[in-house]
Amino acid sequence: MNDTDRGHRHRLIHEELPGEHEDPLVRVLHAVIRNAVRLLAILMTLVILWAVIDVVYVIYNHLAEPPLYLLDYNDLFDVFGAFMLVLIAIEIFINIRLYLGSNVIPIQLVLATALMAIARKVIVMDLEDTEPIYILGFGAVILALGVTYWLVARKERHETVC
Repeated sequence: MNDTDRGHRHRLIHEELPGEHEDPLVRVLHAVIRNAVRLLAILMTLVILWAVIDVVYVIYNHLAEPPLYLLDYNDLFDVFGAFMLVLIAIEIFINIRLYLGSNVIPIQLVLATALMAIARKVIVMDLEDTEPIYILGFGAVILALGVTYWLVARKERHETVC
């Protein structure tokens, strides 16, 4: 393997899980973990396909109930929740794919996924059954994630300009 091949391979493998390590046991363990992440990617793809089928099923069931072909307020929340779950699963798959393909954990994407997950929870939240302290907690989490996302995005923009 020449230096160019090593450099290319180094970019494809996480620095935390190098393919080349002085201890043979550690090399094997790193390979096991990288393959486990590949398996997670395959499983996430299956989950996404299953979730899309579930969205179709949810929409069909709500449209098949009387009054036919009409969705009420609660039906829309169920449909939106199902859609958001698929989108969150896709974001998680992208995180896994980026994890496999680079030596950097995509912090901004992880934060965006967390924001999407908390947004889904807020969208489907039943405000009549939710205590005010939980709403304040969601607000604090959203604010913290939003500010963190903004700071990370700002830092990345600043680094690309410089």
